[in-house]
Amino acid sequence: MNGATIALALAAIPLVYFAVMLVLTAMYFALAWFFRARRPPGRRIGPRATLRLVWREYLALAGAVPRLLLHRVLVRDSPPARVEVPVVLVHGVLCNAGIWARFARFLRRSGIDGVYALSYGPPLASIESFAEQLAGKIDAALAATGGAHVVIVAHSMGGLVTRAYLRRHGRRKIARVLTIGTPHHGSVFASCFPGVSLAQMRLGNRWLAELNATPLDPALRFVSLWSWHDSMVAPQTSSDLPGAVDVPLIGIGHNALLGDPQVFAFALAEIVAARNARMPDEPSPGIVLVDQGQAG
Repeated sequence: MNGATIALALAAIPLVYFAVMLVLTAMYFALAWFFRARRPPGRRIGPRATLRLVWREYLALAGAVPRLLLHRVLVRDSPPARVEVPVVLVHGVLCNAGIWARFARFLRRSGIDGVYALSYGPPLASIESFAEQLAGKIDAALAATGGAHVVIVAHSMGGLVTRAYLRRHGRRKIARVLTIGTPHHGSVFASCFPGVSLAQMRLGNRWLAELNATPLDPALRFVSLWSWHDSMVAPQTSSDLPGAVDVPLIGIGHNALLGDPQVFAFALAEIVAARNARMPDEPSPGIVLVDQGQAG
């Protein structure tokens, strides 16, 4: 193999990578559409918004791998310092703390200190074991900051890890919870992969039924933010959790949620509200849904 052939092979690697990401994005959206929840007319989008939806999700998915590989550099815990209510970020399945790179950068630029990101594993273990790892991270964050409670922001399966933690340990150390795109009632996508944690997210499984039989503590502000056009939670209304503050968005894919300005703004409002010691039932600033196209 001569030098020119090697150079061409190396140049083709990124092209193959982005092509694979495009195929995966198309497959995810196709499956999510086939098993989609019935959308009210006001939550449907037109062709232009659909193209924007797919493009943004493709960019998020393609950018995820580098962030996951570089997570130790991109997402570092805050140094020890006094913070009354630190923030703990909890990622989803088959990920690590790197998925929070853009989100953590936004928080830093917004003046939010005391941010800690958990990387749990092994990836296919039980969600119950992840909940114990979360317990350790919460204790470490409180020890590093001298705080009394944490705000948990969780993406995808991270929301189930958080609820498993609450079932085991209660809300004593938790100020409030924000889940983003969490399949609280399961997703058809979980049936496409092996592993204990995936099995626990399958529709109708026993573990999830037992978790949902445990009601949320009404004294805890628990917010479920999700998208009617989620590309990996299907049906999308799986994210609608009884007892939680329900915040549905439109026109945003599963991975793109962690880079969306609306999500950033809402999460920031929740964190600031917790640090201002608002009462648990006092509403934070909401999100105004933007019409992204005619119903289609």
